[in-house]
This record gives sequence, structure tokens and C-alpha cells, in this order.
Amino acid sequence: MKFFLKKGFTLIEAIIVIAIIGIMATVAFPQLTKIKNLQIIKSSSEDIASALNKARSETLASLNSLQYGVHFEASRIIIFSGNTYIANAASNEIISIPSSANISTISLTDGATELYFNRLSGNASKIGNIVVSIKSNASLAKTITISATGIVSIN
Repeated sequence: MKFFLKKGFTLIEAIIVIAIIGIMATVAFPQLTKIKNLQIIKSSSEDIASALNKARSETLASLNSLQYGVHFEASRIIIFSGNTYIANAASNEIISIPSSANISTISLTDGATELYFNRLSGNASKIGNIVVSIKSNASLAKTITISATGIVSIN
């Protein structure tokens, strides 16, 4: 009498493995989405802080003998030269924010949407907070604070 060894998987074993993979994916997917959104918020807030710091350092360096500032919009920030933002100026540097995030709150002095830096001191013309959040989940947010001395911090 010969015994044959069967090699392979049964249908039940395959269904169990697929079910386990499905359960693991269901548990992991929300966490991966949250991690991705946190990274987008972190990256966006660092881009804004970098733009503010760049405008301040170019002002302190008297680059082209000008002052520099930053204009804020919901989906982008614009580094401009001078003490007034001109929308279509050729020297404007536009920095876009990822489409899943936005600047949800602009709380600068006098309700302004822009600020510039003083050439001699680096002081900011306006102070306040900029809040970056995920469009689909406003509770995932970071706040960028601009002090009177022009120092930028992320909270």
C-alpha cells in the first residue's frame, strides 16, 4: 500500500489566512492614515517656519537692500520683497501647502494676512499665530507663533 503526501493548502486554510490579513489591514489602515497626516502637518508647519526664517534672514542680510515678508493664504505662502505684498510681483517666491492640509487660522495683529521684517532689528511688523491643519480632521493641527522680535516657534 502506498501513501501519497498531499502538498498545498486547503480552501479553509486559504480563507483563514485571507481573513487574518483583512483584520490586520483594518486595524493598521487608520493608524497609517493618522501617521501620514501627522507627517503632512509637521512638514507644512516646518515649511512655513522656514519661509518666515528665510524672509527674516534675507532682511537682516539686507539682500538687495530690501525688507522681506511673508503673505499667508489657505493653500500657500508667499515670500515677497518690500514692506507691502504685491500679488503678481516677479520676485515673489510661492510655497504651496499639500492639498490635504491648509492654513486654517491666520491670527496676526490687526487681522493682517502678511508681515514683513525690519531691516535693522529683524523685528516682525505683525505678531500672532498661524494654524496649519488637515482639511478632513481639524484636530490634527500645529501652531506657528511669530513673536515681536521675529522669532518663529512651532507648537
